[in-house]
Amino acid sequence: MIRTVRCHQIDEDITTVTLDTINLDPPAEGEVQVAIKACAVNFTDILKIQGKYQRKPPLPFAPGSEAAGDVVAIGSGVDDVAVGDKVIIGGDHGGFAEARNISTHNVTPMPKAMTYATAASFSTAYLTAWVALTCRGHLKPGENLLVHGATGGVGLAAVDLGKYLGATVIATGGRDDKLKIVKERGADHVINYTMPDGEIGGFRNKVKALTDGRGADVIYDPVGGGAFDESMRCINVDGRLLTLGFTSGRWPQAAVNLILIKQLQVIGVRAGEYGRVYPEKGIENTRAIYELADSGKIQPYVCRTFPLEEAVSAMQMLEARNVVGKCVITMNGYSVDDQ
Repeated sequence: MIRTVRCHQIDEDITTVTLDTINLDPPAEGEVQVAIKACAVNFTDILKIQGKYQRKPPLPFAPGSEAAGDVVAIGSGVDDVAVGDKVIIGGDHGGFAEARNISTHNVTPMPKAMTYATAASFSTAYLTAWVALTCRGHLKPGENLLVHGATGGVGLAAVDLGKYLGATVIATGGRDDKLKIVKERGADHVINYTMPDGEIGGFRNKVKALTDGRGADVIYDPVGGGAFDESMRCINVDGRLLTLGFTSGRWPQAAVNLILIKQLQVIGVRAGEYGRVYPEKGIENTRAIYELADSGKIQPYVCRTFPLEEAVSAMQMLEARNVVGKCVITMNGYSVDDQ
């Protein structure tokens, strides 16, 4: 018997999920059973409960797409994973549980330099940032990188990788207390882009001043709305504006005259789709971030952990935008002090 948080009905109210106790069968052929120690909380978990995500798991389902734990049993035909291995597990859902069976195709050895909590937190965010900055943005050492939404998991990963790639990183966000952590994590400069009316903006002149009037060479934008609009006016000639999403809630419209005058590129980034379209490159990108994690050159920031029975509180914290980096759900008596 295991405990798991499951969604039984699609509902705008995420508190409708329940903490269930269920039987877990032995792993089938080609599967392993993993005792989960930590599972990251992502916005996609909330969207799936609300029925707003493009892929809709069959009901009932446990949210949670990124987790880490120990292999406790193996099915027939498995010869590349052993009981006792520490692993990362992926997949579309199922991580909010004390254990789960999963195909070995979705199992990766846990990076040696990481804890269960950080290992559960790095794959999606860092792969997204890596694809954006290297494959799509072609960020070069010495360039100025402007990262919007830098206090979130995807934004903080871009700050981390931007510094690793040799850029000068200017990070934006909406709260000074959260930006203080981003600065401590390595950003060269931080800017609060919340204006008195609550809209996003007011960073154009500050970015120009920090770049000797040239503007940012690469802009990483998961925010959209006002962040995108004003980015068009503080980007360097031949700059690359990477659009990853619209967490502001507004889809911006590109000013084509500025694209022409500055000869800039507006580039869409979908890391998962990039790997599906270019499978060999996808494997290469996954290997690259794993090697960085394994060697300790990147390290996700986990701001808070919650026990499984408080999974709703963890999602509410994320929904309220009170998370810096990642928050994580822990199971099976795991403490973040454990390795």
